[in-house]
Amino acid sequence: MSTPQTPTAAPTLGHSLKHLAVHLLTPLLMCLGMALAYQGAFHQPEPNHLKVAVVGSGPQAQGLAQTIQGKAGDALDVRTVADRPAAEQLLRDRALVGAFVPDARNPELIVAKGNSDTSVVAATAVFTNVTDRQGVPLHVTDLTTPAEGDPTGQGLFFLLVALSIGSYASVAVIGAAGAGLSMRIRALAGLAVSLVVSVIGIATAGPLFHVVDHDRAAIWALGWLYSAGIVLIGIGLHSFLKKWTTLALMVLFVMLNFTTSGGIYRPELQNDFFGALHGFWTGAGFLEGARSILYFDGGAGLGGHVLTLVVWLLLGGAALVAAAMYEGRGRRAVETPVEAEEEMEEAVAV
Repeated sequence: MSTPQTPTAAPTLGHSLKHLAVHLLTPLLMCLGMALAYQGAFHQPEPNHLKVAVVGSGPQAQGLAQTIQGKAGDALDVRTVADRPAAEQLLRDRALVGAFVPDARNPELIVAKGNSDTSVVAATAVFTNVTDRQGVPLHVTDLTTPAEGDPTGQGLFFLLVALSIGSYASVAVIGAAGAGLSMRIRALAGLAVSLVVSVIGIATAGPLFHVVDHDRAAIWALGWLYSAGIVLIGIGLHSFLKKWTTLALMVLFVMLNFTTSGGIYRPELQNDFFGALHGFWTGAGFLEGARSILYFDGGAGLGGHVLTLVVWLLLGGAALVAAAMYEGRGRRAVETPVEAEEEMEEAVAV
């Protein structure tokens, strides 16, 4: 004779609505964060201490530089450079966006589009206004050669996007599906998946789309450093944040990362907040490092950009140590299968 089963009580309407509201909180916060970050960074690009120069050492060049600076205010930082070779070297060092060579018949603007195509557009507009008043056309000379598959120089930004999404989405999988593994095993899994992410990135950006047409090993190494930093930080944070990890990584590596990387607009076309983050955020470290390798022969501050990526990787190591200590004290919360599945679906969806 079978034992009668006690039916499980159906959840009340209030309980169901509360459960729904809690789960809607994350996407709504993502929506708010993305709106604030992307619109705050990109809605009104305008020069902000855009570094340009007038080539020449005489009174005429100095007077022109002072006139342009006086009209532009904080939008421009205008200087004079003694001669063309000095101006070209400053452009290769990425210390200038444009250098204007005055001439009554054939004025020229020297630029390096590999630094930032949008910044060059802004500099060209400034000096086109000067030559329009002279009634002569402005000739623009680019010192850099774009990659075959990346004529605007922005393909590297989309490589950054691919590396970022592959990295932070993997964190939820490792943290949820690998919840029963030790921190050491999860860390090794993170390094392995970041290697795979970096290989996928260089394989698509290199031989497939020709965004990276030389020095592929160096760009791959930067990509692995970048991806590993994100993954290790994420694994460490997951021990503390659980289902909120995806939101935290979205803030760190999408909202604040893509907007400050310099992929669309560099700091000279952004407000001071996003421009300041560009100096030490990990996405800028990867993107500017890749530009230095591809367009400036490994110079133009490459060492500083690599250091930025190394620091973020060390932060990931510190996060892992803190998480291991936290879990070692028996504070590791175990997610239910439903929570783990929801977290992985959420990470992959975004």
